[in-house]
Amino acid sequence: MCSGVAPLDRLSADHVDLLIRRYSEALAAHRSVIDALNVYPVPDGDTGTNMSLTLRAVVDALPADCDLPSLCQAIYDSALAAGRGNSGIIVSQFLRAMAGAWREAATIDAAGLAGSLEAASVAAYGAVARPVEGTILTVGRDVAAAAAAAARREAPLAEVIEEAIEAGRESLERTPELLEVLRTAGVVDAGGKGLLLLLDALAHVVDGRPLPEPPEVSPPLLDDPHRIEGAGEVADLRYEVMFLLDAGDDRIAAFRDRWEEIGDSIVVVGGDGLWNCHIHTDDIGGSIEAGIEAGRPHRIEVTDLHEQVSHVDHVASPEYTATGVVAVANGDGVRRIFKGLGAAELVTGGQTMNPSVATLLGAVERAPSEAVVVLPNNKNIVLAAQQLHELTDKEVVVVPTVSIPAGLIAMLGFDPEAEAVSNGEEMTAIAGEVVAGEVTRAVRDAATPAGPVAEGDFMGLSGGDVQCVAGELTAAACGLLERIVSDEHEKVMLICGAEATEADTEAVAGWLADARPHVELEVHAGGQPLYHYYVGVE
Repeated sequence: MCSGVAPLDRLSADHVDLLIRRYSEALAAHRSVIDALNVYPVPDGDTGTNMSLTLRAVVDALPADCDLPSLCQAIYDSALAAGRGNSGIIVSQFLRAMAGAWREAATIDAAGLAGSLEAASVAAYGAVARPVEGTILTVGRDVAAAAAAAARREAPLAEVIEEAIEAGRESLERTPELLEVLRTAGVVDAGGKGLLLLLDALAHVVDGRPLPEPPEVSPPLLDDPHRIEGAGEVADLRYEVMFLLDAGDDRIAAFRDRWEEIGDSIVVVGGDGLWNCHIHTDDIGGSIEAGIEAGRPHRIEVTDLHEQVSHVDHVASPEYTATGVVAVANGDGVRRIFKGLGAAELVTGGQTMNPSVATLLGAVERAPSEAVVVLPNNKNIVLAAQQLHELTDKEVVVVPTVSIPAGLIAMLGFDPEAEAVSNGEEMTAIAGEVVAGEVTRAVRDAATPAGPVAEGDFMGLSGGDVQCVAGELTAAACGLLERIVSDEHEKVMLICGAEATEADTEAVAGWLADARPHVELEVHAGGQPLYHYYVGVE
């Protein structure tokens, strides 16, 4: 504890406000450290980024000068829509449950804190369909158990926090013992490390100790996960976002300030509750989230200024259907395929670019249909999609696709005039038959089930594991196909990324024709960054 400072014995509204702000600051400072804790050396180390962006959105929604119940209600209301990626969703559930437990209190004592941590652990486990031990869930449960035990002994608030911190650190160090992939990679769980910063922020508020300084790490592959390859600086921002905004006039100054942080060419005109808003930005989700925080954005349009094509297509009189599809995708070619197969709304996202719940919600509300099927197309987006039903009056069915090929093939079972539930059942069944894979480049050295990987090596991945490693792209792609395409399969879908050349693709196609002559090959130009090939096998 910090000597010379009398620890608090209870928390007031001002203390809770400070706690959320300090936790957000700590996550921002440790973002790169947490991002670097990849299970495998693939370019998707965005746990710290997702947690940091989630907390930033909660901080932006904090009201000024209010009592504890009002403050906790604001945290409770904002946390769900703020969640981004699996780690961000779990943290948002943690904060939401804690705030919910405090809403009826005048102040928070040791017992109240311990009870809120127990409620938070239960909520976090409840947010995950198949909880896995050795993750942030385990760390949160062990923290809550330690806090509860200390509170039962009537320990003071500072002691409850101290024992929770010690239990959390021990739990984090044990995560590799519980999860094979962590042990293989030689890392602790990234989400658990991010959660412990919440306790550090609590200790800072209660007894004045400084927040921990982050150790130095190598720069992440993408310093800004929302930066698109080929986009320039602020004068050359990629997207034009426009919408009408229903919001009180007193909310517009804060809304403008938020937009000033993420773009330029800003125009906000109107008054008396209705505003016309325009921005150039690289952060589509942040632009729309700012509108949601201020009021109700509608008639949202997003245009890619580099390609001069709409990323969120709005026609004057869209055909209204019983069920529409919202699909998450990245890469102009991938997006065009989804549109061609009947997706009503597209959300930019994928590896390193997990959209928030609020961004997904905007797409659901824009879809010209009574109900919506959502295709997350990435394991880190499924959990965010599963929160949507709480935030909209529309019926939402999530088909838990974890790859682009699975999402595209699921679209073959879509019937816009059928009910959402029946669509979901059919599309889930079709997607479940797909064997998906991808080829990417390692961003750091690591040990994997396929052998050691050096930074710059190409890797073929499928089923969550590295299947093969090679020094050349075509060797990795052919090695992956050799492992996942069997005599029983009939078709291979090959979606070419932005960095795959025609010569590369011809070499892969030639190998498949020789080694698996019975298989039909379907090649698409996807244009996705980071992943040279997406592969779907039927």
